[in-house]
Amino acid sequence: MSMQAKHIAKAGLLGLAALSLAIPTSAMAQRDPAYAAARANGSIGEKMDGYLGVVGNQDASIRKLVADLNIKRRANYTQRAQGQNATIEEYAFTQGCVLINRTVPGEKYQAPSGNWETRGSAAPQRDPRCP
Repeated sequence: MSMQAKHIAKAGLLGLAALSLAIPTSAMAQRDPAYAAARANGSIGEKMDGYLGVVGNQDASIRKLVADLNIKRRANYTQRAQGQNATIEEYAFTQGCVLINRTVPGEKYQAPSGNWETRGSAAPQRDPRCP
């Protein structure tokens, strides 16, 4: 089995675990109205690497919000990756797949091309390696 195939298989296994461990979007929004507003108005979006991204040219408060949340995500991913015998990058990628899939119509997400897309009524475009 090639190294790439091993990583893809590992990502698939992580995906199953990630479904129950992903940071719930609605719970995060309930805790921080600024986060909910930024998601709803397209200022931020879910990236393929499992972290939030700033969409376009946003002010410092949005950039700080994203940086703070990404620090929390990384800490969560670090802990959970150790428990799954995975790298942080592998775990974060799998979380990115899950979190992009959980976006709702009108929210932004990073497509496999790297471009920001707005979720419509159809399923979002996801990396073919996503479980």
